[in-house]
Amino acid sequence: MVGVAVLTAGVVVALWWGGTRGLEGKDLVSARLDALKTGLGIGVGGGGLFGLYLAWRRQRSTEADLDNRERALAHQQQVAVETKAHQERVAAATEANQDRVATTTETNAAAQRITDLYTKAVEQLGSDKAPVRLGGLYALERLAQDHPDQRQTIVNVLCAYLRMPYTMPGDPPADDADTKLIDTHRERVQEREVRLTAQRILAHHLRPGPDRDNPVTTHWADIDLDLTGAVLINLDLTRTSIRAASFGEAWFSGAARFGGAWFSGAARFGKARFSGIAGFGEARFSGTAGFGKARFSDTAEFGGAWFSGIAGFGEARFSGVAGFGGARFSGPTWFGGAWFSGIAGFSGVRFSGDAEFNGAQFSRNVPEEVKHYL
Repeated sequence: MVGVAVLTAGVVVALWWGGTRGLEGKDLVSARLDALKTGLGIGVGGGGLFGLYLAWRRQRSTEADLDNRERALAHQQQVAVETKAHQERVAAATEANQDRVATTTETNAAAQRITDLYTKAVEQLGSDKAPVRLGGLYALERLAQDHPDQRQTIVNVLCAYLRMPYTMPGDPPADDADTKLIDTHRERVQEREVRLTAQRILAHHLRPGPDRDNPVTTHWADIDLDLTGAVLINLDLTRTSIRAASFGEAWFSGAARFGGAWFSGAARFGKARFSGIAGFGEARFSGTAGFGKARFSDTAEFGGAWFSGIAGFGEARFSGVAGFGGARFSGPTWFGGAWFSGIAGFSGVRFSGDAEFNGAQFSRNVPEEVKHYL
C-alpha cells in the first residue's frame, strides 16, 4: 500500500507541475484539478490491483494449506491402514504360533501318556504274579486298539513274551509232594493261562471277520508275527489274516489250527514241531511257504490249501496222515527228501509249477498223483 501511495503522489506532482507549466488563471486551475484526478485515479486503481493481488495470494495460500492438510490426512490414513494390517499380521502370526505350540504340547503330552501306559504295561509283564501279567496283556491290548500306530510294536512285545522259554506243567504232583514242587507246578499252570491269553489276543485281532474287504473294527491289519522258537499251546489262528509269519523251530503243543488263514507275505515253519493235529485246510499262502524239516507227529491237513509262491516241504516228516487233497500249488513245489510214514493223500492236487519229489519216501502206496514226479 505504501508503494501505491508513493506512486500516486509522484504522478500527481509530475502532472501538477509538469502538465501545468505555462498555464495561468482558469486553465492552470483546471489542469491542476485534472492532474489531481488522474493521480488519484491511478492511486485508486493501483490500490485495487494490489488488493486483488493480495486476495489472490491469500487464496493461493488457503488452497495450498488445504492441499497440505489433505495430503497429511491421506498420509495419516495410509499409516493407520498399514499399522492395522501389520497389527493383524502380527496377531495372526502370534495366534498361529500359539496354536502350533498348543498342538505340539498336546502331541507331546499324548505321546508321553502312551509311553507311560506302554512302560507300565511292559513292567507288569515282568511281574512274578500271574494276575499282574494278565493285567499287562490287557493294558497293551487296549493301547493297541486305541492307537493303530502302536499295534505292530505291541504285537512284537506279545510275540517276544511267547518266545520266552517255558516248560509245560505236566501232571500235577501228589498232595503230599514237596512244597517247592507244588509251587513250581502251580506257577507253570498260571503261566500257561497267561500265554493262552496272549495267543487269544493275537488271534482275536488278526481275524478280519466274514468280509475281508470290510474288516471288523477289532481287526489289526498288516501285522507280522515272529514266533520263532516259541512254545505255543493249542494255537488257533483259523480265518486270520497275517502279513508275514515266522514259526521256525516253534513247538506246537496240542492242536495247531490255521484253517482258512491267509498269509499275504512269507510264512516260515521250517523245523517246527507239531505234536497234535496241524490244520492248514483251505489256508492261502501268497508268498513263500516254508515247511522244510518240519515234524508232524499227528495228522497234517492241507486239503484245499492254495500255495501261490514257492512251497517247500523238503525233508519234512509226516508221521500221521498227510492230507493234500485238492491243494493247489501255483509256484515251484519241493517235497524232496520228505518222509510219509502214514497215509499220503494227494487226490485232486494240482501242480501248476515244477514239482520235485526226489528222494521222498512213502511207507505206504505212492499216490498216483505224484508217481510221475519220482
